[in-house]
Amino acid sequence: MLATLGAVVLSDRAVAQGSKPDSLRTRPPDSMAGMPGMSESGMAMVGGSGALRMPPMPAYMQGPMLRGMEKVPPNVTAFLPGEGVDPMTLPVAIARRVITLADGDTFDLRATLVRRTLGGHTFVMYAYNGQYPGPLLRVEQNATVMVRFENQLDMPSSVHWHGVRLDTGSDGVPGMTQEAVPAGGTFLYRVHFPDAGIYWYHPHVREDIQQNLGLFGNILVASPDPAYYSPVTREEVLLLDDVLIDRAGLFPFGGEAPDFTIMGRFGNVLLVNGEPEYHLTVPRGAVVRFFLTDASNSRTYNLSFGGAPLKLVASDASRFEREEMVRSVVLAPAERYVVEALFDSSGTYALTNQVQAINHVTGEFYPEVDTLGRITVSATRAAPDYGGAFRTLRRNAAISAEIERYRPYFDRPVDHELDLTVNIQGLPIPLVTFMTTDTMYFPPVEWNDGMPDMNWVATGKETRWIMRDPATGKENMDIAWRFKRHDVVKLRLFNDPQAMHPMSHPIHFHGQRFLVLDRDGVPNENLAWKDTVLLPVGSTVDILLDASNPGTWMAHCHISEHLESGMHMTFVVDSASAGP
Repeated sequence: MLATLGAVVLSDRAVAQGSKPDSLRTRPPDSMAGMPGMSESGMAMVGGSGALRMPPMPAYMQGPMLRGMEKVPPNVTAFLPGEGVDPMTLPVAIARRVITLADGDTFDLRATLVRRTLGGHTFVMYAYNGQYPGPLLRVEQNATVMVRFENQLDMPSSVHWHGVRLDTGSDGVPGMTQEAVPAGGTFLYRVHFPDAGIYWYHPHVREDIQQNLGLFGNILVASPDPAYYSPVTREEVLLLDDVLIDRAGLFPFGGEAPDFTIMGRFGNVLLVNGEPEYHLTVPRGAVVRFFLTDASNSRTYNLSFGGAPLKLVASDASRFEREEMVRSVVLAPAERYVVEALFDSSGTYALTNQVQAINHVTGEFYPEVDTLGRITVSATRAAPDYGGAFRTLRRNAAISAEIERYRPYFDRPVDHELDLTVNIQGLPIPLVTFMTTDTMYFPPVEWNDGMPDMNWVATGKETRWIMRDPATGKENMDIAWRFKRHDVVKLRLFNDPQAMHPMSHPIHFHGQRFLVLDRDGVPNENLAWKDTVLLPVGSTVDILLDASNPGTWMAHCHISEHLESGMHMTFVVDSASAGP
């Protein structure tokens, strides 16, 4: 199985490393706690941090816990939204609505508590404008809109406009570009959209809680060029997410600090546009353009459409230089891809996430197939027929021409480096001992949480994820790179495989765009502008940062629990220009 990672192919090693046929057994798909295929101890743990319950375990990980961990809770109190609020008094979250905004428009965006029912459980979650996910905003390229944000949550919040090269004062990073918006407070954002493509918005306060509870929405920025994309039968915007639910309902979060800080929080209920199963009906021969966004805390997806031919068209901030056919597409947290699928036969096509899961305790691999939705293709023939356009792999000359002026920088020496690692202190001895042994093997990409009970115990009090500048030894927020406007900066990112428990990291740079030049010394032959790049364990990635947007900005890992455990830094782009 091959999976496309941007314009690069993720090999079998990354998708299914180490799997052995005689050790595989299939996990029941689409299962959750309290339903067939999901084990849940139901054990309540009482310690200095208050009453906590064990996380649900996948069926293929049933069995005893790591010895010595039976009664060790995380060192945080449990948090769930709307403490003391009867969910039945809250409005039911509704499906997202499409809002078209013109240049100069003002839009009201409210973060509120809502009621959701999933898997037979009803509980409190968050939503923008009462919608899960938040409103899908449609704007024209180069439009500028004002967004009046009102925080009606039970904690401070903000709004980050992910991937949008806007003014730094509206970037939504508390302590850097604004103060956090308190409960009951408001903030006015000015959002300019210079680039066509698919973007999204989400909080930048306790992302591990707020984003996971439903605060996210897409922005579709349309190019004025009617031929920007090929003609298709229809377009679909899919926002992927997952939530963790057990027999008691929504699984609590760490209050004073994030929990699940080693692997990040993996949910056991996968959602597309807020629902456990996506449905679409199209005529035979339909070509559908899918705008894909991964809004999960930690999960990386390997998506396919039931064998339908799939064409890779665009990524975070631009089209690719050339379109190409792929078998599947890999999305790390915060990444976006635009793909087109041809449904040329009547019947049903399953939208699936197909990966090789690992059980870290036993060292075994399992094929994990989650069905996220189904596309029903009727016998009626699509008209007009766009099959010919689909089979044409376009070369985007405008993208190549824009990139051309950056090519002289491709072979220049590296300007700055970042090493990605972790410092873990104060965890229970059995867990530390296990991780020391476990690190003898590491998968390049963690497709699942292979040790939920141990991951849950690790909080931001014990885990410090690190971005380190090897030239200075500075780490995280002590790093303060400074560039001039229009600097073109070559950066080398290295994911240290010798860390105590290495993880793949999706690295996001605010306010700018970059090109992924190469992975592990292999040049990238098909470029697109990106703002987030997945860095597998042990890999080195060179990127070329177009530092064209002045301001003070953040770069960080987009696994929410890693971000909230310290994995972020700053860089400054001075308004003084380095060139034309």
